[in-house]
Amino acid sequence: MSIEVKNLIKIYGEQKAVNDISFSIDKGEIVGFLGPNGAGKSTTMKIITGYLNQDGGDAYVCGTKVSDDPLTIKKKIGYLPEGNSLYYDMYVKEYLSFIAEIHSIGNKKTVIAKAIEMVGLTPESKKKIGQLSKGYKQRVGLAAALIHDPEVLILDEPTSGLDPNQIIEIRDVIKQEGKNKTVLFSSHILQEVEAICDRVIIINKGKLVADDTLSNLRAKNINKHSIAVQFKEPVTKSILENTLAENQIEKLSQTHFRIVTSAPESVRKQLLEIALQNNLNIVSLQSENQSLEEIFRSLTQQTEPVS
Repeated sequence: MSIEVKNLIKIYGEQKAVNDISFSIDKGEIVGFLGPNGAGKSTTMKIITGYLNQDGGDAYVCGTKVSDDPLTIKKKIGYLPEGNSLYYDMYVKEYLSFIAEIHSIGNKKTVIAKAIEMVGLTPESKKKIGQLSKGYKQRVGLAAALIHDPEVLILDEPTSGLDPNQIIEIRDVIKQEGKNKTVLFSSHILQEVEAICDRVIIINKGKLVADDTLSNLRAKNINKHSIAVQFKEPVTKSILENTLAENQIEKLSQTHFRIVTSAPESVRKQLLEIALQNNLNIVSLQSENQSLEEIFRSLTQQTEPVS
């Protein structure tokens, strides 16, 4: 296994940011790491890369326990952190030369030129980093992560700040590198992951809620439908729960709800009955098979009430 996480725990105060999660990734796999803000994605990645110590469990990279030899682990990993901290006063080639020296890379000029071309930085390569757009700054960070030809790539929101054309270019880079490396990358967007990989790991509130291929996730939810209902009047969630308790109900606003069900026709009829019994007016009522985005939402649904 190129990456192996066993019963990993990280605690901040009274909150378990990472709560006893386990997974493994083989060489040649490109795996999407999904979850809402605060789910524990970045914390897990920092532990795997040796930048943060865990409070329980273990992380391994290429068979070595991270906590035993974090320096060796860092040599094997290319890491693009969320936020992508850079030295804005340095020129692009100057910064990449600095990173190459840290990794004791020979023939720096050739290696830097290859990294710049690989991530599409050539048009901006003579500028200071501080002069670059957010998208090109992201490319500089990706070039720095790739420059020492690591065995493992850990990418935290690698397409953040990129325009649609740039996103496609970076996707191609990740796909190409993923042929002979292990890639774990995070994203909030399931469609983004779908374009790059076949397998996803989803965590929510520090807990692992899914680790499967996209095709299996679809198959498991093939008989589930999402019904969106909007009322004219404000409605409490309890009114729907009294009748639709066996279904998953998500309150989107005071008037708008989403119900996940395997019996859409029955739920539609029950919603009409609820409206009649409570003198409510239904503005819209739509039913469709669950999209990948809706599967993600159902796995990471927040339980806090909508104000």
